[in-house]
Amino acid sequence: MTISLHGMRRLAGFALAATLAGCAVGPNFRPPDAPAVSTYTDTPLPEQTIAAPAAGSSGAAQRFTAGELPAEWWTLFRSEALDRLVREGLAHSPTLDAARATLRQAQENYAAGRGAYLYPGVNAQLGASREKVSGEPFTPGALGPFNLYNASVGVSYALDLFGGNRRRLEALEAQVDFQGYQLEGARLAISANIVTAAIREAQLRAQLQSSRDILAAEQESVKRVQRQYELGGAGRLDLVAVQSLAAQTAAAIPPIERDLAQTRHQLAILTGHFPGEGGLPTFELDSLHLPEDIPLSVPSQLARQRPDIRASEALLHEASAQVGVATANLYPQISLSGSLSGQSSELHNVFAGPALWSLGAGLTQPIFHGGQLQAERRAAIDAYDAAQAQYRQTVLQAFGNVADTLRALAEDARTLDAQADAEALARERLALTRKQWELGGTSYLALLDAQRQFSQARVLLVAVQGNRYADTAALFQALGGGWWNQKRENVQ
Repeated sequence: MTISLHGMRRLAGFALAATLAGCAVGPNFRPPDAPAVSTYTDTPLPEQTIAAPAAGSSGAAQRFTAGELPAEWWTLFRSEALDRLVREGLAHSPTLDAARATLRQAQENYAAGRGAYLYPGVNAQLGASREKVSGEPFTPGALGPFNLYNASVGVSYALDLFGGNRRRLEALEAQVDFQGYQLEGARLAISANIVTAAIREAQLRAQLQSSRDILAAEQESVKRVQRQYELGGAGRLDLVAVQSLAAQTAAAIPPIERDLAQTRHQLAILTGHFPGEGGLPTFELDSLHLPEDIPLSVPSQLARQRPDIRASEALLHEASAQVGVATANLYPQISLSGSLSGQSSELHNVFAGPALWSLGAGLTQPIFHGGQLQAERRAAIDAYDAAQAQYRQTVLQAFGNVADTLRALAEDARTLDAQADAEALARERLALTRKQWELGGTSYLALLDAQRQFSQARVLLVAVQGNRYADTAALFQALGGGWWNQKRENVQ
């Protein structure tokens, strides 16, 4: 028995030495180089956007500074309610729970692969049977029924001389990386969706309040014209015109209320709650601070900061490893095995008597498979080429996202400045026209036109203000959300 155990130790040592001495066929993965670009847009960006003083706090200039986003980038909006809501969403989102479970699954698959590909397989087997030697039942000396116990320990190991198993393990590790970046991407998407929904709610509330204020003013005008009509000072056309304008404004309010309710429902779902539970904070544009300093990373860093790009890189890594697996399948496969067995009529003496041990080796060399193995290798190379193209497309799309949002912020500031001036002028025109109408210096049609223009200018101003907040959040998302500045989440 001592010889047998020593032989198995030598077998395991030989297997380990042979594996370490082996070479892994196939390409050794190298992360793609950073894109050779120095700017996000085709024309230089200004150091800051223009200011829109007439728009109040939402009209501040935004400065583009060199730096990195904080991991909790939504805190730049300086809203305690928003910060609390995002944290709640990250803690209770079913989407994130699913991403965490998928990551744990990938980690366990990798652990299983390590056990299967790096270490010998050892199995123990125990059997028992009831036996009797054939003979006459009453023959003197006949052996009656007896118990027979068999026990064996077997060791098997596939030598990884050409690195096929190491490439399989490499592919599993790349899957762990992929799912990890998918989790970071899901976290970024959840936080960005919550911020965007909160901004959308604030925008809708401002639009709703503006529409109600305008409707109240128009209804007051209806009352005045109604009195003048009854006294003969206004015609029927004037009365119908002002009633029509008020009716149009009133008809625009229910869709805004519907959109506001749906946005609230979306916020509840994003934070892992049912829409009917309630308890969500309310958001107003005045409660949100427009980030004035925008940390903008250099283009060469974007590919390392976007979780979708890193996830695509992990898939490229996996595809590279699969080429190595398909290549190793073309080469000989060597396996080693060993066993130790014994038997006895008594269980506790199963290894007391003579034991049988064996050592063996086997070699399998593919000779003819009808072109299967070569085709599988070509298919793996094609899959790698596809993953490489998808990686390039992901990078291009990411740079496009940043360029789009940077231009949007620049144009948002210009639009806000112009719209704030337009709203102020429309307000002043309405006030002057109303005074002239009250003094009889102008027709009611002129007042009606002034009211219509002010209503449109006011609603557009609120929309532009909301767009500026939303595009700022979109830029933070496009830059990757700063996840690399926090500890990677432990999902074990």
